[in-house]
Amino acid sequence: MSEFISVLQSRQDQLYQTLWEHLQISILALLIAIIISVPVGIILTRYQKVADPVIGVSAVLQTIPSLAVLAFLIPFFGIGTTPAIVALTIYGILPILRNTYTGIKEVDPALKEAATGMGMNSYKRLTKVELPLAMPVIMAGIRTSMVLIVGTTTIAALIGAGGLGELILLGIDRGADVHLILLGAIPAALLAIFLDVILRGLEKVSGKIGFKSLLAVLVSALLIVSIPFFTTKDSRADLVIGGKMGSEPEILINMYKLLIEEDTDLTVALEPGLGKTAFVFTALQEGDIDIYPEFTGTALVTHLEQQAESNEAGDVYEQAKKGMKQTYGMEFLQPMKFNNTYAVATTRELAERYNLETIGDLRKVQDEITAGFTLEFTDRYDGYVGMQDVYNIDISNIRTMEPGIRQDALSNGEVEVIDAYATDSYMVELGLVTLEDTENLFPPYQGAPLIREETLQQYPELEGSLNQLGGKITDDEMRQMNYQVDYEDRSPHDVAREYLVEEGLLEN
Repeated sequence: MSEFISVLQSRQDQLYQTLWEHLQISILALLIAIIISVPVGIILTRYQKVADPVIGVSAVLQTIPSLAVLAFLIPFFGIGTTPAIVALTIYGILPILRNTYTGIKEVDPALKEAATGMGMNSYKRLTKVELPLAMPVIMAGIRTSMVLIVGTTTIAALIGAGGLGELILLGIDRGADVHLILLGAIPAALLAIFLDVILRGLEKVSGKIGFKSLLAVLVSALLIVSIPFFTTKDSRADLVIGGKMGSEPEILINMYKLLIEEDTDLTVALEPGLGKTAFVFTALQEGDIDIYPEFTGTALVTHLEQQAESNEAGDVYEQAKKGMKQTYGMEFLQPMKFNNTYAVATTRELAERYNLETIGDLRKVQDEITAGFTLEFTDRYDGYVGMQDVYNIDISNIRTMEPGIRQDALSNGEVEVIDAYATDSYMVELGLVTLEDTENLFPPYQGAPLIREETLQQYPELEGSLNQLGGKITDDEMRQMNYQVDYEDRSPHDVAREYLVEEGLLEN
């Protein structure tokens, strides 16, 4: 408990910010869902032949996995809050739509006939009789929708939308740090309970106050989502730098920001933790971000779908640089020295027990071991697909998992072999052994700024600023910086600044 309190105190500001973001995203999605669902539900009560198909379609939409919806929306809306809100709205529609339709439809027919007999037309009957009587059922649908949206909003952090999911994902990335995960999960649960209690109270009194209960929800939601427009000024940055999940990308983008703002008059916004390679690359293509640190080997094999013509780092960089410019109109600036190549790692005990020295040695134990690989590694040629082809390996039991939890799975004995990165801090912490890549399956992976060509044309001074990192940062220096962030809980900004000052690239 004392550790959790310590984490809470050190990340108090981050907790408040992400909680507020979570609330705003959730409330805005609910507001849009209400504005869509209630009118449509009313219309369906007048055209009941199409009611079942429309409600059926909304039910099907809710069954689509949220991550798939987000991935589908990125090409249309980019990254950030917009696709997150669209996805959450989709998930929030069904309960409100179904309850609106059911609530009005199940109003006692005798009361409807009495209203008609009193001379009320369809509109007056709806507003004076049907809606007031159906309001408790409608409010119950809004309550259900709200809880569903608040819970699902945590995944929005994967595409840079913010919210409490940032803390949860950070905890997973830090080797399943329970305290960070709880710091995000507990407030999310409490927020859902708090909002549920408020809506439950409105639901109870909605039978008496009728349409005013729905109006209260709409007005409150509008006030919450409108606050930023009155409390913040337009401070759009000149550049947005994004990064994949992990301490290393976050350290690097902080270095980029510090160098650019030191050398130029440009302002820089950061979007760390944008998820896997595909998400971040799509964000760059769509113009949602202007720069992100990419690896030469990843650009070559994943984005260009080419094999390295040479295993020399300089040759791989030149091949990737040329290909990215010709194919995507993107510029690769000077790479850093460290080579964060893929590695296949195991414990020293297992390596000694089975005499494992090379990746090819895994063939003799492929039916006896369990491998813990990331989803990305299992799907890449410069990963398990290539291992199968080049080394003729077919491991019988593979468990796919997020990068942040594979080292725990290895240390706990749940898996015997994992994919790793050469500069990961846990390689030192756990004393892991890497198996030699005798066939040079994994090309060099030097980190370098990948930037949109039009961005570099607009701001040519960026090249000089960012190329100051060219040839700098050794494998050991990167591992040590990652260790400080992952295990000593230092700020990526502070670690980045400290390195730049020590190298004379930034004034103290």
